[in-house]
Amino acid sequence: MLQNPHKKMNLFAWLIKTLLLTTLFTSSQSRNCNSTDHFLILKAFASVSNFNSSWFHCSNSSISEINLSSRNLTGTPSWNFIRNMTHLHTINLSNNSLRGYIPTWFWSIPTLTEVNLSNNKLGGSIGFESGSGLSSIQILNLSSNRFTNLAHLTNFSNLSFLDLSHNNLKVLPLGLNSLKKLQHLDLSSCNISGDSKPISGLTSLEFLDVSDNHITGTLPKDFPPLSNINFLNISYNNFTGSLPYDKVQRFGNSSFINAGMLIKNHSTHHTRPGSHMKPHHVLSSHSNPKDPKPIKKNKKPGSKSKRRFILIGVISLATVLALLATVVSICCVFRKKRTRRNKWAISKPVHQHQPFKIERSGPFSFETESGSSWVVDVREASSAAVVMFEKPLMSFSFKDLMGATSQFGKESLLAEGRCGPVYRAVLPGEIHVAVKVLESARGMSQHDAVCMFEELSKLKHPNLLPISGYCIAGKEKLVLYEFMANGDLHRWLQELPTGKTDVEDWSTDTWEYPADSPSPEKMEWRTRHNIAVGIARGLAYLHHAQSVPVVHGHLVPSNILLSDYLDPKIADIGLTRDQSDTQTTDSDVYSFGVVLIGLLTGETGSDETVARARKLVREGQGVDALDSRLRLGDNSVSEMVECLRVGYLCTAESRGKRPTMQQVLGMLKDIHPTTPELN
Repeated sequence: MLQNPHKKMNLFAWLIKTLLLTTLFTSSQSRNCNSTDHFLILKAFASVSNFNSSWFHCSNSSISEINLSSRNLTGTPSWNFIRNMTHLHTINLSNNSLRGYIPTWFWSIPTLTEVNLSNNKLGGSIGFESGSGLSSIQILNLSSNRFTNLAHLTNFSNLSFLDLSHNNLKVLPLGLNSLKKLQHLDLSSCNISGDSKPISGLTSLEFLDVSDNHITGTLPKDFPPLSNINFLNISYNNFTGSLPYDKVQRFGNSSFINAGMLIKNHSTHHTRPGSHMKPHHVLSSHSNPKDPKPIKKNKKPGSKSKRRFILIGVISLATVLALLATVVSICCVFRKKRTRRNKWAISKPVHQHQPFKIERSGPFSFETESGSSWVVDVREASSAAVVMFEKPLMSFSFKDLMGATSQFGKESLLAEGRCGPVYRAVLPGEIHVAVKVLESARGMSQHDAVCMFEELSKLKHPNLLPISGYCIAGKEKLVLYEFMANGDLHRWLQELPTGKTDVEDWSTDTWEYPADSPSPEKMEWRTRHNIAVGIARGLAYLHHAQSVPVVHGHLVPSNILLSDYLDPKIADIGLTRDQSDTQTTDSDVYSFGVVLIGLLTGETGSDETVARARKLVREGQGVDALDSRLRLGDNSVSEMVECLRVGYLCTAESRGKRPTMQQVLGMLKDIHPTTPELN
């Protein structure tokens, strides 16, 4: 049957018209969103850089979850707007660069059950409003921030998961024993001192990590029941007591590395059951008069004197152990006083090297935190020698590197750089080094690698980080550097407190600085100028003091290490030879300019940062590019702007317009930072 073509066209036109009206209506609704929660979120993050309002779609229903993890957010949220969101139960702002403090009322939001603020730059104290009720939060992750104090935990009685690792708490939070529901507790790397007894009442714990602190206590009585715990790490502390061998097997040796004076009450040698009486059995039978099974019921001549002899021996042993514990405690106190002078240290305290036994033969495989792995293809770890330039008579092997890094365990991993993973190690003789695995050198022959290391070892300058030694194990080439406890320039500038903090309230913050030097707020400009001059000196030495200029090839803040006195030392020299055809001394000058601009602006050296700084310098507004944390006053502003102009010259697009490093060093030395008045 034929259809009327006019009716068909009218129907088609009606559909098009309806579709257009629907689209316009929907668009109008989205532009005029009346959702209260949507409006509150937009206001809360209005001053946060990189926030995109399109991440939250307008809806008449209430918002119950804010998930902005890993969005490159910087700035301080306006928390007051979140207070009025009545259905919010989850907040995840992890892996950003948010700053500021958390208001006291935040923890008492009645609907809030899960909070993850980890890996930010939040700081100050965590407190409660007076008279506030119990927090409903069950999962709380505040790891890798700058918190210095925590409120009484009795307000957090509903917690089942608590991660406060990598903060600066200094003491165990009060009220720990009130967290009867807590199953996961991580207090690692919090600079905590004191006794572990408050943890002993957490009978529901299944995960416990208190590693890398200064905690004391007796194992097992000052701990929760170990039979309930699935994961345990108490390494790098000052514990004493008895360590059941079955617990070592269950949790692994890495859980007890340098944990203090712990005595294994089971022989670590492989013997047949019943081949000898174990010492702790003898002690327990004599220490408990109610034991229904004494060692021997038949008295023989001399048995009394034997028991007396054993008792004297036990008392003597206990006395010796007590003296050793006292000596260790005194050493720890002096070490704590010594390390307190440097609050920017990123490292674990130095511990005595212990004998290391390898349970298996090679090849040896090691996994990093990023999931990548590297393999040393040798049968015996001791067959790969470590060559030490400064201490040629010291005899080390790859086996010693394994022992000094906990078998290249993740707890010893400092960073995963461009050239490969970097580990911290303390070799016999208290030789403290950083061990870098050169992934890019796997295809290099042993002869070429030896020549490269020998050549690099000849580069000697106060502002260069020298190679201490190397190890060639199969295809893997490992290079050893002196360990720098202050970490790298990127960490110091971007992640740790520098200058005047730009947060709303740090009145209760307790970051400490060396007692014998002025505060960073008065030394900051001089410190940054000295760092810039030091880097320039090191590069000028590489470019102009050699018969053939040495090109670094990858000068970035993470490759500039800082000594105890914040003197810069350039690392990774000559390790990017695969780019030798494209990298020149002009490239190094440009990279230095980027680093210098980062020092003065306080921002990462991105293309956007460099472009903005260059534009402001061209327009005569260089002062607007300076880091707000720098102290401004006297002649310092003009000096900083003059330094910024040097960075402008170094980052010229045309290579021919860039100065040499010798010229750069001269310009920087002509800028004399104003000496601040010390109050």
